[in-house]
Amino acid sequence: MSAIGNPGPLGLSAFALTTFVLSLYNIEVLSITNTAPVIGLAIFYGGAVQILAGQWEFAAGNTFGATAFTSYGGFWLSFAAIFIPGFNILGSYDTDTIAQLPDALGIYLTGWLIFTFILFIASFRSNVGTVALFGFLTITFLFLALSKFVTDADTSLHLQKAGGAFGVITAFIAWYNAAHVLITSDSSFVDLPNPSLKRGA
Repeated sequence: MSAIGNPGPLGLSAFALTTFVLSLYNIEVLSITNTAPVIGLAIFYGGAVQILAGQWEFAAGNTFGATAFTSYGGFWLSFAAIFIPGFNILGSYDTDTIAQLPDALGIYLTGWLIFTFILFIASFRSNVGTVALFGFLTITFLFLALSKFVTDADTSLHLQKAGGAFGVITAFIAWYNAAHVLITSDSSFVDLPNPSLKRGA
C-alpha cells in the first residue's frame, strides 16, 4: 500500500451506510415509504466519498477496488439524480409514459446487477468477506430489479422488501470488511478474521 494509506475502509463504510439506510427504507421499517432523506447520503457519502476512495485505490494500484468504489459511487450519484427535481428525470414522465417508469427502473437496476455479478466472479480469489459482499449485493440487485418488472403490486412490494433485507445484510458485510482493516491487534485488542482465498494462502 502506498503512502496515501488504505482507502478501502473509507469506501466500504460509505457504501455500507448508504446501502443500510436505503435498504431499511425498502423494507419500509417504521412504515417509512418516503426515501428522500437518503438522497443526501447518496450524493455526499455513498457518491462523492466513495468516488474519492476509488481514485485513491487507482493511485495505490488496486484496479478491482478502484473499479468497484468509483462505479458504486457513480451508482449512488445517478440514483440521487433520479429523485432530484432539477434533473427532471421523474418529471419527464407524463400521463402517457408514466407506466413505462417501473420497467425503465428495472432495466437500470438490471445493468447494475450484471456489473455486480461480474465483480462477484472477479472476487473469487480475494477473501471470504469480499466474496460474501458481492454475492449478497448481486442478490439484492436481483430482487430490486424484479420488483420493478412485476405488475402485481403485492408481489412487487414483497420483492422490494426481500431486496431490502439482503441489502441490510450486504451493508453489515461491508462494515465488517471495513472493520477487518481498521480493528487489528495493533490498534485494538482483537484481529477480525477474513480468510484469504488466494492460491497457497
